[in-house]
Amino acid sequence: MSTTLGGVLEKKASVAGSVTKIPVTVAYGDGIGPEIMRATLRVLEAAGAALEYDEIEMGEAVYKSGLTAGIPESAWESIDKTRVLLKAPITTPQGGGYKSLNVTLRKTLGLYANVRPAVSYAPYVRTHHPKMDVVIVRENEEDLYAGIEHQQTDEVVQCLKLVSRPGCERVVRYAFEYARQNKRKKVTCMSKDNIMKRTDGLFHSVFDEIGAEYPEIEKDHLIIDIGAARMADTPEMFDVVVTMNLYGDILSDIAAQVAGSVGIAPSANIGNRAAMFEAIHGSAPQIAGQGVANPSGLLLSAVMMLVHVGQNEIAERVHNAWLRTIEEGIHTGDLFDERYSKVKVGTEEFASAVIDRLGQEPLHFKPVRYEEKAPLNTLKTDTVESQSATIAKKTLVGIDVFVHWNGGSVEELATRVKEIGNSNLPMTMITNRGVKVWPHGHAETFCTDHWRCRFHAEDDHEVSSRAVLELLEQMDASGVGFIKTENLYLFDGKPGYSLGQGQ
Repeated sequence: MSTTLGGVLEKKASVAGSVTKIPVTVAYGDGIGPEIMRATLRVLEAAGAALEYDEIEMGEAVYKSGLTAGIPESAWESIDKTRVLLKAPITTPQGGGYKSLNVTLRKTLGLYANVRPAVSYAPYVRTHHPKMDVVIVRENEEDLYAGIEHQQTDEVVQCLKLVSRPGCERVVRYAFEYARQNKRKKVTCMSKDNIMKRTDGLFHSVFDEIGAEYPEIEKDHLIIDIGAARMADTPEMFDVVVTMNLYGDILSDIAAQVAGSVGIAPSANIGNRAAMFEAIHGSAPQIAGQGVANPSGLLLSAVMMLVHVGQNEIAERVHNAWLRTIEEGIHTGDLFDERYSKVKVGTEEFASAVIDRLGQEPLHFKPVRYEEKAPLNTLKTDTVESQSATIAKKTLVGIDVFVHWNGGSVEELATRVKEIGNSNLPMTMITNRGVKVWPHGHAETFCTDHWRCRFHAEDDHEVSSRAVLELLEQMDASGVGFIKTENLYLFDGKPGYSLGQGQ
């Protein structure tokens, strides 16, 4: 088992029985980022956090300086050294093809689990769900966020959805370990495997496999659309939710808003050797520099960071002081409600109010206790060998050839292409945007200039790579240009590909 960050930090913090400051990389971000970061660090210092900050620059200014990644090499060096990043929101410039720095950080650092609590603070924060207490564990590296996109024809672009068994196993196991450690009773999986049977189907099947190892925890699965609807309507039915990258991004914002406000929601991005802590809201440039932003989302993310680095007592002090501030009606403008708020404050005033209450516990809310919490990345996600270690027998039985064709009807395309196939590898189907349009298509089906021609051996007989290459050479010679191909394989005799819709 690889050394965990918790072990590294423990060694750094213990010198001859004394506690030294733990190094943390800090990025002030863009928009309201610098304001809420300054307020957050003031609270941590007043609470006695034993942290040493290495400040770096990343985000909009770095993008505009010519570094298209949005982060300089010196920042990577700092993160590699500290392995803990506290990051304020950043701005990705519009246009110019800039990639999201958040996604880059998560994937480069192997931060596979995005942990987002959504908790109600009623009645002091408006919500229709005063008993809501949900944790969403979002897969953080794969899915459509691989960002692999291509324009393939004049009319069609594609985005590849990549899902791996090891990626599913890590985040699902993390969700169950999180539930076990935090005495949560249920884990809900959400996917769309009624439609995406291969990708989402893999996620669901891994959830069932791993869930069987946790008999004390209740398990259920929901299709993501009804799951999101129930999160918006009856969030009390959920405890821990584990889901895929895109769904988790959307679902966690729904949960945060239903709980009261996206502006106060924290998050932790966890990997085996690094961690990043950030509010889930954006950089809000429209209110930047006005001193009115709510620092709560970043401050509560910093509380998660303190637990992660083993400073549980300080985390407890800060969180309880924050709860006391909220219940005493000291609110920034985004939360201000005349029914429950007593005074409207700005960013720095709110931080000062929290500082004034350090050492106090809330009276309305239940005080938080972090004494027994372990660093978030020491949960046992690498103790069970991946199921993918077993190598399946892979048999090539055909090929999907995608073509750019606007030279006539599907029947004309079929006439041109079906002559290319042979008795060993005949063309069996043409689809358009996944719908079968030949043979026996329907005139009502709308078609673009992007077509898939499927060549499939009869009775799943194995075909050679040479036969596939010869087919592509014939396709090229026919004047029907192909733009991509996907081989059709059986894995241990089972199809590794989906049928066409209507097939």
